[in-house]
Amino acid sequence: MSNRRIINRRPGQASAAWLAALPFLLLAGAYLIGSDIRLQANASDKLLPSLRTIGDTIGHLAFEADKRTGDYLFWKDSAASLIRLGVGMASATFIALSVGIAVGLIPYIRSTLSPFITVLSMIPPLAVLPILFIVFGMGELSKIVLIIFGVTPFLMRDTQLWVQSLPAEQLIKAQTLGANTWQVTLRVVLPQTLPRLIDSVRLSLGPAWLFLIAAEAIASTEGLGYRIFLVRRYMSMDVILPYVAWITLLAFVMDFILNRISHKAFPWQNLGGR
Repeated sequence: MSNRRIINRRPGQASAAWLAALPFLLLAGAYLIGSDIRLQANASDKLLPSLRTIGDTIGHLAFEADKRTGDYLFWKDSAASLIRLGVGMASATFIALSVGIAVGLIPYIRSTLSPFITVLSMIPPLAVLPILFIVFGMGELSKIVLIIFGVTPFLMRDTQLWVQSLPAEQLIKAQTLGANTWQVTLRVVLPQTLPRLIDSVRLSLGPAWLFLIAAEAIASTEGLGYRIFLVRRYMSMDVILPYVAWITLLAFVMDFILNRISHKAFPWQNLGGR
């Protein structure tokens, strides 16, 4: 009888694949219908360009060198944004891991830094963007620092709370066996914290992209965010829409890679069926 309840019924592999694809198919169908209606009413309409127009535009940006600079703009923008995002996220992750474990594990450090980190996490990162431009200039550093400032407090707090939630019995047993603080950190705390940190980084990818695009839109000469805001004045949706889709795809691929790394490196975390 309990199997008839919807919460106990699971789709098969094929059904799950179709269900996952369904929202995307509906969205694509709605776009095609809307685009066809608008283009029939006005062939020069820019709001919902046809797929052919979008394909031609991306083909031009990705596979034809710019006449002025000789660069392939689509790939140049992608590389610039990915480098900024990669450096910013790597720096934020390292800082969060180091500080988060220290704050969560050592009471004296927790009493000193925990209130400060809490307050820091409440500051809207975009509100300090003008300050970052003033302090670090309009170059690459200010964009990377914005990502670090926007993501690190959340990662630190999450890491701290995770470390504090570890069973005290584990720490006591390790110390009973003669482990010092450094050994407890490396052998007990760190292995259990890394999977959680990877999940937290996955959740931070969306905000990180937001901070990057905002910084590129205000002060940059290349990057995905720069290109989107550059062409908005011309209502070039044939550029904006595929760039947004490309950013989404890049974020999805990053999330997928991090998920696979977590499963491969820490298989024991999934034994509970999560």
